[in-house]
Amino acid sequence: MAGFKKTFLLMAVASTALSTTAFAKGEVHPFIEIGQVVSSDIKGGDDSVLTYTTVSAGIDADVQNRLGEFNVNYRYERRFDFKKNGVGDDDVHTGLARGRIDIIKNNLSIEAGALATRARSDIRGRGGVQGAGNVNNLTQIYSAYAGPSFESNVGPLDVAAAYRFGYNRVEEPNSIQLAPGQRPLDAYDDSSSHYATASIGMSPESGFLPVGWSVSGGYEREKASQLKQVNDSKYVRGDLVVPIGKTFAVVGGVGYEKSRGYQRDVLLDAVTGEPVLNSKGRFLTDAASPKRLAYDFDGVYWDTGVIWKPSERTQLEGRVGRRYGAMTYTGNFSWQTSENSGLQVEAFDEVQTFGQQLTDNLAMLPVNFRSPQSSRLNNGFSGCTFGGEGTYGGRCLGNALGSVNTTAYRSRGIEGVWTNNRGRWTNGVGLSYTQRKYLAPSQAGVVSLNGVKDQSIMAQANVDYALSSNSNFSTDFFAEYFLPGQAGAGNVISTGATGTYTHRFGRHLSAMVAMGIYSDKVEDFQSVINVSGEAGLRLQF
Repeated sequence: MAGFKKTFLLMAVASTALSTTAFAKGEVHPFIEIGQVVSSDIKGGDDSVLTYTTVSAGIDADVQNRLGEFNVNYRYERRFDFKKNGVGDDDVHTGLARGRIDIIKNNLSIEAGALATRARSDIRGRGGVQGAGNVNNLTQIYSAYAGPSFESNVGPLDVAAAYRFGYNRVEEPNSIQLAPGQRPLDAYDDSSSHYATASIGMSPESGFLPVGWSVSGGYEREKASQLKQVNDSKYVRGDLVVPIGKTFAVVGGVGYEKSRGYQRDVLLDAVTGEPVLNSKGRFLTDAASPKRLAYDFDGVYWDTGVIWKPSERTQLEGRVGRRYGAMTYTGNFSWQTSENSGLQVEAFDEVQTFGQQLTDNLAMLPVNFRSPQSSRLNNGFSGCTFGGEGTYGGRCLGNALGSVNTTAYRSRGIEGVWTNNRGRWTNGVGLSYTQRKYLAPSQAGVVSLNGVKDQSIMAQANVDYALSSNSNFSTDFFAEYFLPGQAGAGNVISTGATGTYTHRFGRHLSAMVAMGIYSDKVEDFQSVINVSGEAGLRLQF
C-alpha cells in the first residue's frame, strides 16, 4: 500500500498548491474510487473469468487566472486479486497534466507537461487497446517536460527563443507471445533530453519590406541509458515569405544541419553468443566496445511551398523539399468551424526516437484538454487527446507509442483531429498513418531493425452526451492496423469499444458502470475477443 499512500499525499499537496489565490479561478477535485471488474475472453485466450477489486485515488483540476492555466487529470489504481485467479496485485498510473505560467504577459512564460499511460511493449505483439484483465505485451510509460519560452518585438523585428528539458521512462515489459523463431528486441529504459531554439525575423505586414524573412537555429541532445545511446542534432536555416495577394503566399527555406546517433554494443554471452539480459529483461551494455554510428546526416537541406489563409479561422500550408538524402513532404491545415469545434491536420517527416517524439507530442497537446470519461477499461491517453471547451483540435500519441523501443527511426505520416464541444455533446475523432524506417548499427548475434519499415493506421472516436445535469453517457471506439515489417512477424489488428454511464448524487458522490469489448488478432495466432465490465463509486472532495 506504499504506492497508494504516496499518491494520496501527492494529491493533497497538489490540491493545496492549486487552491491558492494565484489560481483562484477553476476547480480542483481530489477523489477516491472503489470498483469491481469482471473480464473474460469469449474467444481465444484461456476462457477464464477474471474478477478483481480496484481502489483508486486521483485528482481532476482545471484552473485559470491572469497568471496562466493548469489542467490535470490523474488516476492511480491498485488492483486486488482476492481469488488469486491470474490478475495479480498491480499498480496502474493514468494521467495527463499540462500547464502554463506567464512570467511576463505575452512575452515570457514557462510551460510544463506530464503523461502516464500504458502501451504496447513489443511492436510484434498484441495491441494496447484493452486495459482491464491480465493483458500481456503492455508496459507502463511516463513522460514529462518543462521549459521557458520567450517572444517579443524589437521595432519591426520578431524575436523568439525557447528551451525544454524532457524525461521519459518505461517500466520493464511483461509477458509476450511471439511467433516461433522471433528473437527478443531490446527494451526501452529511460532517457533525458535538452532542446533549445531561437529565431529572429520580420513579417510582410511590418511594411519595411515587401517580403517576410526569418533566421532560426536549434540544438537537441538526448541521452538514453540503454546501450549508452546519444542522439545529437543542430541546425540553422533561413526562410522567405513572398505574398501573392491578400490570402496567398509562396514560402521557401534553406538550411544546414548535422544530426548523429550512436551507441555501444550489446554484451554477448561468451559461450552461447546470445545477448546478456539484466533482471528487467533489457540488454546489457558492452562498456569496452567502441561507439557504433546509427545515422549521420550532415549537409544542406531545403523546402518550398505555399501558404493559403482565406480567413482568420482557416489556414493551409504545404511544403516539398529534400532532407535526409531523400524528398520530404510536410504541411498543416487548421479550420476552426466555431468557437468550440474545428479540424487540425499535419503531415510530418523527421528523424526521431521514441523519447524525442513522445516529448514533442506531449508539448503540442492543448493546455485545455478534455479528460476522458471512459478510460477505466481502456489505456487512457494512449490514443488521441482532444481539446476541451473553448479549444479545438488535439493530438494523437499513437505515432510515438506505437514503437516503444530503443532504435532511432525516420518517421513519416499524416494525422488529423476533429473536435466538437457544443451544448450537451462533446465529440472527437482522430485518424493517423505513420511509417517508421529504423536506423541502427548492426552487430553479429543481435537482432537489428536497421532498414526495417513498419506502418500503423489508427482511428479513434469519442462521443460524450450529458443526459441531465447529474448524468452522462460516453463511448470510445478504437482501431489499429499495425504492420511490423520484420521477417516472420505477423500483422496486428486491434479494435475496441467502451461505454460508460455516470450518475452524480450531489456534489461529492457518483456511481459509474462501464462495459467494453476488445479484439486482438496477430497474424498466424488465434484471435482473442474479450468482454469486460466494471461498477464503481467515486467520492470527490
